[in-house]
Amino acid sequence: MIKLESIEKIYSDGSRSSTAVLRGIDLHVRQGEYVSIMGPSGSGKTTLMNIIGCLDKPSGGRYLLDEIDTLELDDSQLASARNRKIGFVFQLFHLLQHTTVLKNVLLPLIYAEQYPADAEQRARDTLATVGLADKVNARPNTLSGGEQQRVAIARALITSPSILLADEPTGNLDSESGAEIMELFGRLHSQGRTIIIVTHNRSVAELTDRTCVLDRGLISSQELHR
Repeated sequence: MIKLESIEKIYSDGSRSSTAVLRGIDLHVRQGEYVSIMGPSGSGKTTLMNIIGCLDKPSGGRYLLDEIDTLELDDSQLASARNRKIGFVFQLFHLLQHTTVLKNVLLPLIYAEQYPADAEQRARDTLATVGLADKVNARPNTLSGGEQQRVAIARALITSPSILLADEPTGNLDSESGAEIMELFGRLHSQGRTIIIVTHNRSVAELTDRTCVLDRGLISSQELHR
């Protein structure tokens, strides 16, 4: 499903100096696999996640998403692939506080190629999947951190993506809420979803099938947990 080959990412400040954040990443993720990415601050985790999520393009190498070379796609095609294939979950939730939980979950469908006739029912069903059927009309700022992250996961699921990308999904939660979120990811994985999680928490990483450890822009090691 995901094939990264010799991926590089170099940032330049416009002068002669440049910074190589990724320096030759090779990573294959099979359909239905559950993978975590770990590494110290500055190792390139978020940059790698942005490339996998088609939010950024590499400076070198090749990225195949379902056998499609993403470097050959223009911005519009990348946005379409991103919307159809990938759901994003972030550490800080990124919810709109002034509107309802239901409308937050519906947001990605607004940017879909065609707004589905059953959009609202789909959103309600998705909220039920994450245990928030009774919070449809609530405002995010009335919810706990764990509940807000569940809303964010429902929003990521609403387009039925084949891949979920989560950047530090438990990083802003207490240990109990974090455990509940990881239990939810485990259930979603058992349903066949491909999930990639960036985390600094080893106990979170050990709940996945495989951990890739980044160090100075390279995958320094991989650990199998199952």
